[in-house]
Amino acid sequence: MKRILICDDEPIIRQSLKALLTSLGFDAIFECSDGEAAVATAIDKIPEIAILDVSMPKKDGITAATEIRKRLKIPIIFLTACYDPETVERAKKVGIAAFLTKPLREQDLWPAIEMAYAHNDVVEQLKDEVADLKETLESRKVIEKAKGALMKNHGLSEPEAFRKMQKLAMDKRKSLRQIAEAILLTE
Repeated sequence: MKRILICDDEPIIRQSLKALLTSLGFDAIFECSDGEAAVATAIDKIPEIAILDVSMPKKDGITAATEIRKRLKIPIIFLTACYDPETVERAKKVGIAAFLTKPLREQDLWPAIEMAYAHNDVVEQLKDEVADLKETLESRKVIEKAKGALMKNHGLSEPEAFRKMQKLAMDKRKSLRQIAEAILLTE
């Protein structure tokens, strides 16, 4: 089931967009007309992608997109008549995947959706890789500190301290970082 959220304060825009999305194979199309409803609907229905207007009542599209992206890792496309440099810059900071301008041309919709999916997948993969690298770096820092403590307090060489930590990790079936953290607490 392909699920999409569309939010625009103009019913005629939503109606025409819904018809186009149906023809593209979306079978669950969630509609709303203001930014607050966009956030609530996204959280409740968990669409795969969202198309939001920038200028909406109650909460603008950029604010709504920011809140949606904090909770859901979905691509968001803006459909708007507002494409001034400030709006584009704010949208870039939020991680908007694509911009479609009103009036919407039918031939622009499918490529924008495909690019949004692709862009989102790349961004999420990069975020995961950065998180993994940060974790690895933090682990290395803790391991190095523990190794230094063993060297200083037990007169071990660097290779000896590292081997001792490795042996403890294997014997206790713990990660090297867990052993290092335990050593730092006791040394």
